[in-house]
Amino acid sequence: MLYRTMPGTGDKLAILGFGCMRLPMIEGKIDEKRAIAQIRYSIDQGINYVDTAWPYHGGASEPLLGKALKEGYRQRVKVATKLPTWKVFARDDMDAFLNKQLEKLGIERIDYYLVHALTGPSWERFETLGAADFLNKAISDGRIGSAGFSYHGLPEDFGPIVDAYPWTFCQIQYNYLDEKNQAGTAGLKYAARKGLGVVVMEPLRGGNLGLATPPSEIQKIWDESQTRRTPAEWALRWVWNHPEVTVVLSGMNDEDHIRENIRVAESAHANSMSPVELKTVERARDKYQELMKVGCTGCGYCMPCSSDVLIPGCFELYNKMHMFGDEEGVKFFYAARMAGLVSNGPTTFASQCVECGECMEKCPQHLPIPEFLKKVAEEMEGPDLEGRIEKARSFF
Repeated sequence: MLYRTMPGTGDKLAILGFGCMRLPMIEGKIDEKRAIAQIRYSIDQGINYVDTAWPYHGGASEPLLGKALKEGYRQRVKVATKLPTWKVFARDDMDAFLNKQLEKLGIERIDYYLVHALTGPSWERFETLGAADFLNKAISDGRIGSAGFSYHGLPEDFGPIVDAYPWTFCQIQYNYLDEKNQAGTAGLKYAARKGLGVVVMEPLRGGNLGLATPPSEIQKIWDESQTRRTPAEWALRWVWNHPEVTVVLSGMNDEDHIRENIRVAESAHANSMSPVELKTVERARDKYQELMKVGCTGCGYCMPCSSDVLIPGCFELYNKMHMFGDEEGVKFFYAARMAGLVSNGPTTFASQCVECGECMEKCPQHLPIPEFLKKVAEEMEGPDLEGRIEKARSFF
């Protein structure tokens, strides 16, 4: 296992972290015996950073991780979990959630504590509720070791959040399709320049970039390379090739996938990919973008929308559904995100578009945005939307 140093703490962390958002299931619940075995096997192989959060598996992930870390495993890892900002309405709520998470995990200290799923607006709200005071006191009294945040907002809002507090680290979605989406490559490099460690989530875009059978046009590109790798290995090595990345999280729930990811992590040094290999990944990225229904880069110039439509987010999920399938999973997340359940903000559905045309004047890609939003609403909403919202409400 290779290790990189978290700049603010000096901790030597395995470049592969274990994400507990997609644990193995049986009869609608976490398969506890199998999940615990997978986590412990990973730790035995050198993984020492384990990540969970309040809403994962409907609240069952943190207690499961607590069980997995008994019998001496707690002393061998750094534990990360997250404060559910969308459930926080007052300063006291922050302490209540943190104390409950310590209880659920069965530990006295959370090594890496994140403010969960920040966007520009959600950070502004959270900051006014006393975020800095909460984090400072939680660090000083020993309940958390280091403070960070996970990010799901627009590119231009990332830097101001980095600068707003002396964070130790951040967690961003990053893969070869998201170089300009959310924090993106610019955000990765900015955070590193400011001395933050960077934990990467979604290196395989929810597993889609690691599909054993990708779209035929993509598989053709991998087959033409002299370097033989699985789609997952190509995607993971591309992220690890960036020296700014500290840890890459993988939501592993299959024993073969765990072994493969660990194998790759044993030799994925920074700056180790050749120019030819990087060009191969670029070709795959470009082909995926050709397969997209909407040529949106996620730049966010169209925002804010006067009708509160989250235009880049709508297009991101619409493209994801058409490129990778998983229609039900994508529609569930669309319902949760656009209903404001993640951000605790206003609803942002595509169907809220009133066709004012302001967004088209600002779009550098000159996209017919209202026309595309109509298609998103037709395919992503429909009669089952309310049921998905209610299901998501119980999850979050």
